[in-house]
Amino acid sequence: MRVWIVFLLCLAGHAIAAPAEEEPVVEELVTEEPVVEETEVGTNPVQVEVGEFDEAIEIEDVVENPCLNYHCKKGKVCEVDDSNTPMCVCQDPSTCPAAEGEFEHVCGTDNKTFDSSCHFFATKCALEGTKKGHKLHLDYIGPCKYIEPCLDNELSEFPLRMRDWLKNVLVTLYERDEDNNMLTEKQKLRVKKIFENEKRLQAGEHSLDLLARDFEKNYNMYIFPVHWQFGQLDQHPVDGYLTHSELAPLRAPLIPMEHCTTRFFETCDADGDKYIALEEWASCFGIKEQDVDKDFII
Repeated sequence: MRVWIVFLLCLAGHAIAAPAEEEPVVEELVTEEPVVEETEVGTNPVQVEVGEFDEAIEIEDVVENPCLNYHCKKGKVCEVDDSNTPMCVCQDPSTCPAAEGEFEHVCGTDNKTFDSSCHFFATKCALEGTKKGHKLHLDYIGPCKYIEPCLDNELSEFPLRMRDWLKNVLVTLYERDEDNNMLTEKQKLRVKKIFENEKRLQAGEHSLDLLARDFEKNYNMYIFPVHWQFGQLDQHPVDGYLTHSELAPLRAPLIPMEHCTTRFFETCDADGDKYIALEEWASCFGIKEQDVDKDFII
């Protein structure tokens, strides 16, 4: 459980030509000659106004590099067409940085190991519009390996650990969130009530029976953490539904440690429409229908 918390916390910021020095003005006793400001030899007099010149350079850079502030999704890079208009095109996997070790490898749903997430998303992009590309997703972090089947009794145990983990993640964020703004003020108020509750089960390796009893006795402590995690995942776009891609930040690192992860999230999609609504998510974690509140995820 501690490994999960650490993972999430460690779970997403001239002048080209300087003005010439002025020649010292020598005052004559008899007559006063007009002071002539000279520029350094080789300096273009038009460039002496450094402020204006720098501004012109910045504008020119924006014009010449329209990709500077142009965002492309994972697997794509920005290029310009003949009219200097930016556009996103699939990245060549060979241009991805070389992986520094196995820890950068990822496994796709095709059970193929990719050197890094960059290589994976570039490959997926190249398959856009094909049946294979539609089915290909990032499965989990690390090289592909055998994931043992999740038995029915194991599936029923999974939400017990997940609920406790979510609660402890929030409490840990609250303890460390002095000026980091990891939680909003409203979220801090809700977590503060959990943090200060003397009945709160402290973080640790607990038996499944203890976790089950605690959920029954301190049910209200688990309502907000379940909603909070849904809000953290529902980002692309924020529409009240979780897609396979939106679940990836949570499920990808969990699968190698919790072999029931995939089956659990598949079960959450009760109507089989490939989307998990807030009500379906809450039900998976044992939250009662009357306690589902969309205001908790804002």
